[in-house]
Amino acid sequence: MQVRFLTPNDSDEYWRFRLEMLEGEPNAFSSSAEEHHSLDRNELHRRIGSVDAEQFIVGAFEGTRLFGAAGFHRDKGLKTRHKGRIWGVYVSPEKRGRGLARKILETLLRRASTISGLEQILLSVAATQTPALRLYQSLGFEPWGCEPRGLRNGDQYIDEHYMILRLK
Repeated sequence: MQVRFLTPNDSDEYWRFRLEMLEGEPNAFSSSAEEHHSLDRNELHRRIGSVDAEQFIVGAFEGTRLFGAAGFHRDKGLKTRHKGRIWGVYVSPEKRGRGLARKILETLLRRASTISGLEQILLSVAATQTPALRLYQSLGFEPWGCEPRGLRNGDQYIDEHYMILRLK
């Protein structure tokens, strides 16, 4: 399994992978499969192809097939540039339990920690995602709040936990 940063050449595979994650774990993400279908593939290609070192996606590939990914972006505002955010963390079910999410996040955190002026990294995680919560805590993230009923999927509400990693 090769862990690396996505390039524009990966945009079609990432589109497929993101649909897999949104359909496979609909209660884990704030985006939906329906919204993903409306995403312009040219826009996705542009986002992945950004030369901005402050936003990127790390993926785990076997050949050309993507089995895990996590995204990062730094806040743009003058008063919020000290913060970055992790989003879209997912590993395909057949590859779980092998430490792949940890490898992806360690790669992401290594690169993010080199960004000048970045002081903290934030993420949110659905309360139903217990393994993810444990992983984030093991990487040094600390909980700082919980939004009750932060996500709604049909008639089901899911609390959303907020976590922070302070960079040294």
